[in-house]
Amino acid sequence: MEQKQAPFLEVKDLAVEYSSDGKAVHAVNGISLTLEKGKTIGLVGETGAGKTSIAKSILQILPDRSARITAGTVKLEGQNLLDLTEKDMREIRGKRISMIFQDPMTALNPTMRVGQQIAEVVALHNSCTKAEAEERAKKMLEMVGIPRDRFREYPHQFSGGMKQRVVIAIALACEPDLLLADEPTTALDVTIQAQVLKLISDLKEKNNTSMILITHDLGVVAETCDEVAIVYAGQIMETGTREQIFDHPTHPYTIGLFGAIPDMNEDEEWLHPIDGMLPDPTDLPPGCPFAPRCPYATHKCESAVDFTMTPDGHACRCCNLERAEG
Repeated sequence: MEQKQAPFLEVKDLAVEYSSDGKAVHAVNGISLTLEKGKTIGLVGETGAGKTSIAKSILQILPDRSARITAGTVKLEGQNLLDLTEKDMREIRGKRISMIFQDPMTALNPTMRVGQQIAEVVALHNSCTKAEAEERAKKMLEMVGIPRDRFREYPHQFSGGMKQRVVIAIALACEPDLLLADEPTTALDVTIQAQVLKLISDLKEKNNTSMILITHDLGVVAETCDEVAIVYAGQIMETGTREQIFDHPTHPYTIGLFGAIPDMNEDEEWLHPIDGMLPDPTDLPPGCPFAPRCPYATHKCESAVDFTMTPDGHACRCCNLERAEG
C-alpha cells in the first residue's frame, strides 16, 4: 500500500498562553490546520482572535518572558519545529519560512538603509559575497516595483505603501517555502492594496510558495485564498475551501461576519454588526466561546463542541447547525 504523503505544513492542537498581571491569557486554544504546497489558507477573525499568535508560534518568535506554547505540534514536511533549537530555527527563519509583518513602520530598522536590510537577509542564508547580496537586494527592490537606485535610502524616505513593499522584498528575498502574511494590506489605501496583493500573488505563484494570510477582510480572502479558517477566541470555528465558506457559511459567527458586510445592491441605512465583544481571554466561557453572542445558543453550548461536517463537506464547530443554517 502506498504511504500517504505528509502535508507540507501541519499544525495540531496548538495552544499558546501569555502571562499578564499574574493571569494566564489563553490566546490560542487547540488550533489544528493543514496546508498543502503552493496553497494559501486565510485566517479570518476579529482583532484579538489569536491569528497573529498562531503565525508567531509557527516561526517561534513569541515573546520569551510573557508567552509560551503549552501544547501541540507544528510540523513542516514532517519535522516538528517546536523540537528544534533556537540555532536551528535561525536557519529556517527567512530561508524556509518568512513573515510579512502588519506594520512596516516597526518591522524596518530606521537606522539602516532599506537595501542593506534586504541584503543582510540574503547574506545570512546564502554563500555569497557582499556585492552579490547587494545585487540580489536591488533585484528584489525592482521586483516589488521600487527603482534600484533607492537602495541606499532610509525607511523614513518611503511612503507607507513603499515601506510595505520593502517588507515584502525582505520576506521573499530568499524565496521561502512558506510565507506568513499578517494583514499585509491593512494600513494601505485601496489602490496600493490591490497592487500589493497582486504582487504577493504573482511572486507566490512564481516560486510555488505556500502562504498563511491573516486578515479580517473577506474581500482580500476572496481574491487570494484557496482555503479559509474562521478563528474566534483562539479556536477555529469553521474551515473549508473558499467556495464552501463563501457559498455556504454555516457557523453563526461566520454568518455574522458576512452579514456585517454592506450589500452594494441594497439600499440600507445601517450596517449589521455582531452584538457583543470577544470574551475575556483570561476567563473564557465554558464550551463554545461564541455562545454569549450567539442568537442560537442553548444549554448544549456550555459543553465542549466538536467539529461537525456540513452537507457540502466542510467542518463547523457548532451544536445547533440546523437552527444556524435555517
